[in-house]
Amino acid sequence: MLGLTFDKLLVIAVIAVFVVGPQRLPAYAAKLAHVVRALRDMANGAKDRLRDEMGPEFDDVDWQKLDPRQYDPRRIIRDALFDDESAPSVAVVRPPSTESASVKRSRQMADGAPTPFDSEAT
Repeated sequence: MLGLTFDKLLVIAVIAVFVVGPQRLPAYAAKLAHVVRALRDMANGAKDRLRDEMGPEFDDVDWQKLDPRQYDPRRIIRDALFDDESAPSVAVVRPPSTESASVKRSRQMADGAPTPFDSEAT
């Protein structure tokens, strides 16, 4: 549930009591409950409408396959470009260096090597 643990919810509730005040807190809690109930009803209504429009195929859909968290663009491109037999092995990619460009440049110049020059640069 969005990474909220019981401890975090308790801290939020205590802060709400101090910020809102004990007199107005029940009214705000009722409004929050009403909003949550309305959102849940909208989600259920959308699901029911989708079920009505799709018909019996709605129950046959594999929802795990459509989960966006399983989206892997590397796999999709590899499957599109290569056959199953000729798929290349996965290369290990090193993370980018954390050094800044000025640190790298000063290290290169300290070695006594000439400063790199690109004649085509503007």
